[in-house]
Amino acid sequence: MAEVPYTLLSCGVSIDGYLDSATQPRLTLSNQADFDRVDEVRAGVDAILVGAATIRNDNCRLLVRSPARRAARVARGLASSPVKVTLTRRGDLDPAANFFSCGDGAKFVYCPGGVIDQARARLGSVATVIDAGGGPDVDLRIVCEDLFARGIRRLMVEGGGTIHTQFLTAGLADELHLVVAPIFVGDSRARRFVNDGDFRWSGQDRAELIEVRQIEDVVLLRYGLSARATDHADSPQGRVGVVPDVFSRRRVNDDPMVARER
Repeated sequence: MAEVPYTLLSCGVSIDGYLDSATQPRLTLSNQADFDRVDEVRAGVDAILVGAATIRNDNCRLLVRSPARRAARVARGLASSPVKVTLTRRGDLDPAANFFSCGDGAKFVYCPGGVIDQARARLGSVATVIDAGGGPDVDLRIVCEDLFARGIRRLMVEGGGTIHTQFLTAGLADELHLVVAPIFVGDSRARRFVNDGDFRWSGQDRAELIEVRQIEDVVLLRYGLSARATDHADSPQGRVGVVPDVFSRRRVNDDPMVARER
């Protein structure tokens, strides 16, 4: 089987598991300290992937914000921000969206073969449009294998919920960074972190909790989802991004209370 990138899923949720509210304006779940953490993680990956709905809903730029981090990437011979990747079944994204118009890195659009011609006609001037399978949906394994072949070794997936669900149920996620904000949404119309699906981590098969960290009023839960994540858990070189030491950091295995309860 062909190799695929080390893949990190990243998102922030409310206490009751929502990505956003069902109404405008957009709900801010995180804080500036955590935004900076995410920025540092972004600076350490080769590519960032979001779904087409996230581009439509959020008009996201997906750039490294810190001038120092951008400069460090350029000094290593890289673009100032990672490659941007999206998946679309219809190929009808707006070529003027921030995803395409902002940043000096490459942009990749994966779509089913049935819409490849119209997607290239619409987006070919602003992105590389790639055939991702002959079915009605994008084949995630084809996407990941193609990204690896193009030199992407570390991939950060920033949503939305449908994309997170697809990576998790396909067994293509190595690590999860889940930030929980101290608020409730309380509206079933809002978007959840994941949709219904056949997840490996259910019943007795549990994901490994690698790290718990308070970042001001939010908490980061870092889960290992594969053997590769376990291998990288204690290695700064293996981790996706470098975490500032100003935040409290604690491995769950080092907590004496947890050890006593095992």
